[in-house]
Amino acid sequence: MVRAKDDYDTPWKDAVTRYFPAFMAFYFPLAYEQIDWSRGHVFLDKELAQVARDAALGKRLADKLVQLSLRGGGEQWLLLHLEVQGRRERRFAERMFTYNYRIFDLYRRPVASLALLTDDSADWKPHAFGYNCFGCRMGIDFPIVKLRDFAGRPEALLADANPFALLTAAYLAARDTKGKAERRAEEKWRLLTLLLERNWDRQAIMDLLMVIDWMMWLPKPLERALWQRIGEQERSQKMPYISSIERIGLERGRKEGRLEGQVLMLSQLLAERFGALPAPVQQRLAHATAAELKAWSKAFVRAQTLDEVFMPAAAG
Repeated sequence: MVRAKDDYDTPWKDAVTRYFPAFMAFYFPLAYEQIDWSRGHVFLDKELAQVARDAALGKRLADKLVQLSLRGGGEQWLLLHLEVQGRRERRFAERMFTYNYRIFDLYRRPVASLALLTDDSADWKPHAFGYNCFGCRMGIDFPIVKLRDFAGRPEALLADANPFALLTAAYLAARDTKGKAERRAEEKWRLLTLLLERNWDRQAIMDLLMVIDWMMWLPKPLERALWQRIGEQERSQKMPYISSIERIGLERGRKEGRLEGQVLMLSQLLAERFGALPAPVQQRLAHATAAELKAWSKAFVRAQTLDEVFMPAAAG
């Protein structure tokens, strides 16, 4: 399934930052054409944090504030406020409005707000917020792009030279293979193989590989088999980034191995004290994080019943 992760550390944020012109060219081509890319661009992450510091405006995959120059020369510059939104949010359009006017108030420069929606809701397309009172009209209309709207043209995406076309294809493949792990493994293999065949620099290959890997999560056995398969192919073709791919796979294997060992040990201790473990408990253990296993192991020492091991208070 597509991960429900929704924080500032996702590979989406890194991809947008590293390949911002390509991001704009693919998703917002009209805006891209109006920007003077020869004059560079500056990300204002700290300044955006200052704007948002005094309000709880909701979580998103990534938000960016970028200082850009316009075509036409002179001192024309503006601020672009970008949101990559990963889930349906009732007050999203209002938040876009709030950010826009706060940024304008801080800089007194034109502010363009854009949104890329990566949620899976077909009918949620917020693009405006406003109100009218005593003849006074206030509000915002902002461009949005919905990733799911690219469905139906997979071959065009795979043929497109823009790296975000490939990431969009990965998103759609992840959505279409939800609950179908073996089919997803094949789709992930196809996309990663295509990526590795692209004539891009090594760092771009590795960056995009990590984003696709994050999007198209697989169960551990299929994931290990996929990395082994990729390693064998790229080793035979003597690709320059194979050592990095192997390191990713090895490091993941070490982490998974440690977790599996911890799960096995805790399962054996629980079964010895409380008897055969119910299926829900086995499932919970199988999908546990390192932090959860640590908390449950500590709770096990004093627990009188199986339920006490997994009580929320035990994690403290």
